[in-house]
Amino acid sequence: MNRNICFFNTIKTWGGGEKWHLEMALCLKNAGYPVVLGTSPGSALYRKAIENGLPCFPVSVSNLSFLNPFKRLRLAAFFRNRKIHTLFLNHPSDVKLAGMAAKTAGVKNIIYRRGSAVPVKNSFLNRYLFGHVLTHVIANSQATKNTLLQNNPALFPQDKIQVMYNGIDLSAVRPPVRAINRDVVVLGNIGRMVHQKGQHYLIELAKRLRQRNLNFRVLIGGDGPMLNDLKKRVDNYNLSDCVFFPGFIDDVFSFMHSIDIFLLPSLWEGFGFVIAEAMACHKPVVAWNLSSNPELIMHNVNGLLIPAFDMDRFTDAVVTLMDSPVNRTRMGDAGFELCQSQFSLAAASSRLLNFVNQLHLTDMA
Repeated sequence: MNRNICFFNTIKTWGGGEKWHLEMALCLKNAGYPVVLGTSPGSALYRKAIENGLPCFPVSVSNLSFLNPFKRLRLAAFFRNRKIHTLFLNHPSDVKLAGMAAKTAGVKNIIYRRGSAVPVKNSFLNRYLFGHVLTHVIANSQATKNTLLQNNPALFPQDKIQVMYNGIDLSAVRPPVRAINRDVVVLGNIGRMVHQKGQHYLIELAKRLRQRNLNFRVLIGGDGPMLNDLKKRVDNYNLSDCVFFPGFIDDVFSFMHSIDIFLLPSLWEGFGFVIAEAMACHKPVVAWNLSSNPELIMHNVNGLLIPAFDMDRFTDAVVTLMDSPVNRTRMGDAGFELCQSQFSLAAASSRLLNFVNQLHLTDMA
C-alpha cells in the first residue's frame, strides 16, 4: 500500500509550527515512511530540513496563490506523481493552495495542523475547505480545538479533530541549576515583542515589586515591533536598573537556567511551548488562567494560574514564590515530571506515529 507522506509548510520564519513539521517529518521518516517536505526556498525550515537529510521541494505561496489555476495544477501533478497518500498542512495559505491541489490529485488524507487558538472565520471559502477538502485537523491544544469551531460549530466534525501537543527534546536539556540562595530573584520571559504576548504587564509588575523594596531582576528575551515601546515604559518608570532586554534568545535552555521563575503574561496562546521549555528546566511558572495555559500548568503544583489580567493577584503570586525557594524547587521538579510524561518529543512523536499508523490501517480496511 502507498505510504508516501508530504509535510507542506511555506512559512519563511522559524516558529512552533515549523519546529513541529520538521520534528514530525523526521519521526515518520525514521519509522520507515517515505517523507517529502514542501517549503519556501531559503526559509529556516528548508535549511534545517536539508541539514537533516529530508527530501524537499521548494514552493512559494502567498495568500492568493490558490487563485492561480496553473500553480494549483502543477502542485496537483506533483502530489499525483509522488503518489502522496497523506498531506500535513500548516498555514491557511497552504490549506487553500495545497489543500485544493491535493483534493484534485486524490490525496487520501488532507490534514490541517492548526496552532492558533483563534476562531476560524465562518466564510464561504472556509466552509468549503473544512467541509470538502480537509479530512482531519490536528490542534496543538484543547484550547485551539475549542476555538476552532467557535464561529460555526458545524464547520468540521469534532471527532476528526485530534489534540497533539508539541514536544521538547529533553535530551538537549542539561540537569537543573540550583541557585536558590542568591540574593537577587531573577524573573524571566521569552516571546515575540507583540501585543499578544503582554510583556507590558511585566513592566507593571516590576514597578509594583520596586514599590515593595524587593531585590529582583526581570529579563525579557525576544525581539519585535513592541520592543521600543517596552523600553520607553521602563525608562518612564525608572526601572532600567532592574528590567533588561537581552534580545533574541538563541539558547532557550541556557536562558531558563539563568532565571528562578518564568512569567507568561500572554493574552492568549495556542500552545504555550515556552511554558513547557521552562518546565523542562525545572522552573515554576506564573501565568494567566486562560486559553491553553491550564493544560500545562496545574495550579500550586508546577506553577500558579492567576485570574486573567488581575495585576494585584499576579504580583502577590510572584512575591509568594520569590519568598519561598523551597516552593520554587518543588514546583519546578513537578513541572519537569509533567513535561517528561506529556510534553516530551518522545511523547509527541509516539502520538503522531500512532495517528498515522491508524490512518493507514483504516484505509486498508
